[in-house]
This record gives sequence, structure tokens and C-alpha cells, in this order.
Amino acid sequence: MPQWTQDPLLNSWISAGLSVVIGLLVWGVGKFVIAKLVRRVRNGSSVFKLRALRWAQPALRPLDSERRVQRAGTIGTLLTSVLGVVIVVIVFIYVLLAFQINVVPLLGGLGILGVAIGFGCQQLIRDFLAGIFITLEDQYGIGDVIETSEVVGIVESVGLRITRVRSADGAIWYLRNGEILRVGNRSQGNYQAPADGDEGAGI
Repeated sequence: MPQWTQDPLLNSWISAGLSVVIGLLVWGVGKFVIAKLVRRVRNGSSVFKLRALRWAQPALRPLDSERRVQRAGTIGTLLTSVLGVVIVVIVFIYVLLAFQINVVPLLGGLGILGVAIGFGCQQLIRDFLAGIFITLEDQYGIGDVIETSEVVGIVESVGLRITRVRSADGAIWYLRNGEILRVGNRSQGNYQAPADGDEGAGI
């Protein structure tokens, strides 16, 4: 640990303060970069700015806008949360080291606690991971008509844990992403409603 003054306790406080300040600076820069990336995604992919593809922009942008905003917001929130957790953990460790506290037993205890929490929150973690892949893979988005084992309806929102769907009878369904084992997107491909009026065909 650097020796700022002759007082060891004051040196510890200075080192801890510097760790916090550096953590806040990194947090600010990281959040700014993430916000800028999210803003660029919301404004549209740079491919639409190419002169050769400008003719397609009026037709493609209205269809893609709402979904793109949803995905950008979800991914931006996820990246911000991950960045915040990582910075807090690192700064906390450096603060303890500044006061010459042995962090090895603490890290071991946190590891055991993390394993216990992981076992206890398996379903929650499963929902979040499924939500991340649904968003990144663009399996469905706002306004799409989807069919799952539970419901056929229009997607109103896609979160990291919950997908909200409005069925044909007006009911709002909250589907946990980890429980959606299979999903059909009627807004993609060439879906045609059955002639016998299958459930949800009129959506």
C-alpha cells in the first residue's frame, strides 16, 4: 500500500478514498459508453445509413423501431447492472485491502454463499438467462403474435424475467421466460390461420 503520510491509519483512509473515487470514475465512464451505445442502437443500425440502402429505410424502420428500442433498453439495463456489480465488488475488496484486512476468508465465505444462493434461486437465474437469449436472438418482440404451450396472443413487453402477452379474449398473461419451452412466432415466416378458426387465429 502506498505511503501517503506518516500516519498508517490516514494512509488507509486515503487509499480507500482513492479506490472509491476511481470506482466512481470507471462507473461514470462505463455508464456513459453504455448509454451512447444504447442510443445508437435505438436510432437504428448504421447499415441503414448506407446510400445504397436508403431506399429501404422508410419501409424497414417503422417495423423495426419499437422492437429495437425494447431490445436496446433491455441490453443496456443488463450491461449497466453487470458493470455496477463488478465495480462494487472490486472497490469493496480494495477498501478492505487498504485497511490491511485479509480478504481470503471473506472471498471463501462469499463463494460458499454464492453457491447457496445459486441453488436457491435456480428458477430466477433460469428466467433471467432465458430472457437474455430471447432478447439477443430476437425470438420475438413487441407487437409479434406468438403461440406458446399456455397462450396465443400479442406480445406487449419482453423483460429479462417476464414476457407479457395479451390473448384474444383480452386477458393479460405473464409468462416466465424460463418456463417457455417452445414458442411459435406467427409474425415471422408465412403463417396462415386455419380455416376452422383455431384459437387465437383472429389475433
